[in-house]
Amino acid sequence: MEITELIDEYTAGPQKIRDAINGMTPEQIDSAPIPAKWSTRQVICHLADFEPVYADRMKRALAEDEPTIFGGDPDAFAARLAYEHRDIEEELQLIESVRNHMARILRTLQPEAFDRTVNHSEDGPISLRTLLERITNHIPHHIQFIAEKRQAVETA
Repeated sequence: MEITELIDEYTAGPQKIRDAINGMTPEQIDSAPIPAKWSTRQVICHLADFEPVYADRMKRALAEDEPTIFGGDPDAFAARLAYEHRDIEEELQLIESVRNHMARILRTLQPEAFDRTVNHSEDGPISLRTLLERITNHIPHHIQFIAEKRQAVETA
C-alpha cells in the first residue's frame, strides 16, 4: 500500500468505530455478552488509550535517533483507568484528534522518513511505517470484536 493510502486509511479509522456502534444503546455498549471479553465501551477506551501512545512512538521515530520505546499492558490500562466512567464521545474525539494531528505531520514527510526506526523494548527495531501500519490496523482488528458483541447482544 502506498504511504498516502495508508495515511488515508489511518484517518478513516475513527469513522469506522462510529459506524460499528451506530444505533447501539448505552446498555449494549456496556454489555459484556461474551465471557472474559471486554465490553464495547472498554474496547473504545482501549483504542483511545493507545492512540496517544502510538502518536508518541511515531513522533519519537521522527525526532530522535533510534529511541527506545516501551510496551504497554492493555489489561492494566483497562483495570486502572476508569473505563466504566469514560464518555464514548470524548474517547472518539480523542482518537479523531490524535489521528488528524499525526496525519498532518505524516503527510509532510519524504518517503525515506518512514524508514526511521525506534527500538521497542519487546519487539526490537520497528520502522515508522510499521508503527503506522500497526496503529492503522488496530481499529479494524477491534471492530470485529465490537461486531461480535453487538450480534450477541442483539440476538440475546
